Amino acid sequence: MIAVIDYGAGNLMSVKNALDYIGADSVITADRRIIKSATHVILPGVGSFGDAMKSMEKRGLTDTIREAAISGKPFLGICLGLQLLFESSEESGGVKGLALLPGKIVKIPSNMGLKVPHIGWNSVSVKQSKGIFADIPDDSYFYFVHSFYLDSADENVVAGTTHYGVEIQCAVQKNNLCATQFHPEKSGKTGLKLLQNFLDMEG
Repeated sequence: MIAVIDYGAGNLMSVKNALDYIGADSVITADRRIIKSATHVILPGVGSFGDAMKSMEKRGLTDTIREAAISGKPFLGICLGLQLLFESSEESGGVKGLALLPGKIVKIPSNMGLKVPHIGWNSVSVKQSKGIFADIPDDSYFYFVHSFYLDSADENVVAGTTHYGVEIQCAVQKNNLCATQFHPEKSGKTGLKLLQNFLDMEG
């Protein structure tokens, strides 16, 4: 069973609908017992970094999410859910992230003639061909909606990059802990394949 974490700042139904489409058993939940007992955990997210961290803390989910992410069970962060895995974000100065991986979140430069937020389809250069990207061709397209991005992560955990004025580290994977800046649930057949790859991972 897959736990889709509800901490008050997630695009939950689109993720649940995608999981339903591929026949996955999932539940949207803020129940710590269910999250701990789930075989797979997804941390979705839309909104601001600071608000999300405050909401997690208010609901008593911060430690539960950290424990799930380091437990060895497959864990997937989506969009803001990727950003929250890191140490800090320029979006919310002074707010600490989950700090499960080294790296910082910075704002997409607005002085390059590109619209911010970055909204639309971009190709992803696959850096790790196993795990969530198994059997997904290099330069496949995924759907993005974001104003901030991961920069200066450990290159060993970067699973995919894209380019939007600057190079964006848009996917990470370290053992069973993985995350994408793009929305696989909104990325057509390729996104569904990525979600299926995640489901095929074993803890």
